[in-house]
Amino acid sequence: MDMNKNENEHMNLPCNRPGQEETKVAQRRGLRFYLNIYFKIISQDIKSKMSYRSDFIISTLGMMLTNLAGFVGFWIMFQNFSNINGWSYHEMLFLYGFSLVAITPAQCLFDNNWALRINVRTGDFIKYYFRPINLFFYYQSEVFDVKGLGQLAMGIGILIYAWIKIGLAVTVMSVLKMILFLITASLIMIAMQNAAASLCFWTENSFYVLDLSLKFKDYAKYPMTIFNPVFRVIFSFIIPIAFIAYYPSLVILRPDQVPLLSYFSPVAGVVFFYISYRIWMKGASRYNGTGS
Repeated sequence: MDMNKNENEHMNLPCNRPGQEETKVAQRRGLRFYLNIYFKIISQDIKSKMSYRSDFIISTLGMMLTNLAGFVGFWIMFQNFSNINGWSYHEMLFLYGFSLVAITPAQCLFDNNWALRINVRTGDFIKYYFRPINLFFYYQSEVFDVKGLGQLAMGIGILIYAWIKIGLAVTVMSVLKMILFLITASLIMIAMQNAAASLCFWTENSFYVLDLSLKFKDYAKYPMTIFNPVFRVIFSFIIPIAFIAYYPSLVILRPDQVPLLSYFSPVAGVVFFYISYRIWMKGASRYNGTGS
């Protein structure tokens, strides 16, 4: 009887998910701890990538040439038009450069989202539960896409060139605004990528949705005024690519014509990122180690 009682008690013990206790510990970690861990993990990833220098150089050049093609595309377009719906050549370049800089953090810091569906399907994702740090942080920090730095350099160069040609004043306030809106615009792109990648926890393959979210960024370099009103609504509230460049850029480019949505950009960036993070973590919480 005692043996049966012990067995029954054993069978009724709560079954904790892998990493549940570690998650509680992770919640008590501070920013300094995570920064220290992050730079250690990233340094190892960069070292491994730099061991294949020819691959790094070719990939970086390929990234820069792809972005340069966009620059040339604008130049060819404006050989036939003086402006596009009231937007000059250099204003369009400003939007283009702004979008390149804004999407770079998603390219460099969250590139591991592209491998999420594979790790989930093969069962390798289970390893991320067995560390006393935030699961989302641990997974995303494993990969740093160095070639994205070439895109960043290209974007900054185009921004500076357009800024000078337009004749915008350089003040402390304008620079601070630029930094703030670039950061929050980046959060929008990261949020789109996080949400799209996390679908692999519910579906067999999220690649096509993730790839589609990446393709949508190409529309971010254009002013929303050139689109049909229906698409303006979609790109502002459903697929918020208008917040990647158009709305935040207006604060710098046209300070006298700034719509309310432009000032809402920082809030939108934080809100969309937080929602995507919760979706990602919700999917991870249902993962059972056998693939989804």
